[in-house]
Amino acid sequence: MFDSPFSYGVIRIAKEKGITDIRIRDLRDFTNDSHRKVDDYSYGGGPGMVLKAKPIFKGVRSVKDQNAKVILLSPGGELYTQAMAQELAQETHLVFICGRYQGVDERVKELIDMELSIGNYILSGGELACMVILESITRLLPEVLKNPESLDSDSFDWLDSPLYTRPREFEGRKVPDVLLSGDHKKIKEWKEERRKKWTYIK
Repeated sequence: MFDSPFSYGVIRIAKEKGITDIRIRDLRDFTNDSHRKVDDYSYGGGPGMVLKAKPIFKGVRSVKDQNAKVILLSPGGELYTQAMAQELAQETHLVFICGRYQGVDERVKELIDMELSIGNYILSGGELACMVILESITRLLPEVLKNPESLDSDSFDWLDSPLYTRPREFEGRKVPDVLLSGDHKKIKEWKEERRKKWTYIK
């Protein structure tokens, strides 16, 4: 699941520049039975399977060092934000546990420093959430983006103003005159006004 997404965009760039070192571990490699079983039925009944504690403990212990921050991805976690991305971008070693099936054995939470969710909806597993979080963190790392000024314009306090590019007119729809005026002060005022208006509407 990870090979293709991690071969494109900012994650690929960061890997090629040696800025990040991303390693994927399969929980099945930390099992002892011939079937490499990582899940089992839930005590007390209920639908779905639960990821077992033992392979997760063994897997995390095999990669964790004293600087590692261990993060469990699950629907019950704290809602992930841009502010968290900025905090995590300061860390030197992150370990992500991707929940799957009905969830993980509750004892796994003894291992973790954070439990995160990327939204109020259910996915089949934490792999996609992990990809989203890694993308948001990686783009914040120094020397990853070609134009670092892009980070300055990123904001979740205010949405961006409407954006236009060539042609000046498309199917009768024209670019606002102020953006073509060359008057930087008026352009800035126009953008600020639209950003505030758009943010309040949303």
